Amino acid sequence: MLRALTSTSRRAFSTSLTTDGIKSIGVIGAGQMGIGIAQVSAQNANTPVLLLDADENQLAKGLASIAGAMNKAIAKGKLTAEIRDATLGRIKTTTNIADFSSADFIIEAVSENPSLKRELFLNLDKIAPKHAILASNTSSISITKIAAATTRPGKVIGMHFMNPVPVMKLVEIIPGLATSDETLKTTLELAHKMNKITTESKDVPGFIANRVLMPYINEAIFVLQEGIASKEHIDTTMKLGTNVPMGPLTLADFIGLDTCLAIMRVLHTQLGDTKYRPSPLLVKYVDAGWLGKKSGRGFYDYTK
Repeated sequence: MLRALTSTSRRAFSTSLTTDGIKSIGVIGAGQMGIGIAQVSAQNANTPVLLLDADENQLAKGLASIAGAMNKAIAKGKLTAEIRDATLGRIKTTTNIADFSSADFIIEAVSENPSLKRELFLNLDKIAPKHAILASNTSSISITKIAAATTRPGKVIGMHFMNPVPVMKLVEIIPGLATSDETLKTTLELAHKMNKITTESKDVPGFIANRVLMPYINEAIFVLQEGIASKEHIDTTMKLGTNVPMGPLTLADFIGLDTCLAIMRVLHTQLGDTKYRPSPLLVKYVDAGWLGKKSGRGFYDYTK
């Protein structure tokens, strides 16, 4: 009965859109995640992209980052100059959200802030065409809550890319309570056109990846805080002892300590279990502006 009710709910909100109908992709946020999503959309899915950010300097920096990464791939013989030029030619930029009035599929990659995302989707709902799908790159926030800010909850879905986007093969797909079957199908098809492997998660805090990963990182920070071991020994133990490419503290620096803290706070407040309580040391580092590699200092010093 529950399955039947869920299926009926999805169909009630659906209006068909296939990947053949996606002529343009809008990406919101020219940070590390946003520019990666823009790159795979343009390079792998061969689709024109409109990249939005409030800061023109950030847009210019983002395009330069994409070009720089592709130039390195060319130097290694993994990419051709023709592919680079075609990819960059498909990416346009804007600081005006009204320019998304003709976008067919929009992916937001802004800060992990529930209020910010809900306000953004409220505005997108007024601007985007009625057929457009609105996707969030959130790594922990409820898709159902985000969708409730719109008049098209059937066309809102989670599309959680991994960092760095051009390198990591996985995308978590998260349907909300009202997400239509057609929206899910189109989103899966688009992710596959981006050469990604997909997994599907229920709409619960943290989904799959961060429900497992963030408590692991948080516990490593508690181990450091309690003086059980040094950061080097914690990372070396987990790297060599569990055969992972980097230790949890290095990984936290790479992700961004502010992002880790935001996700832990979502897990803690939404699930109500003290096992998700953020480490006070993590809070202290974020308060100090020690956000990891992007700020030059986190658990390790990146200024040297």
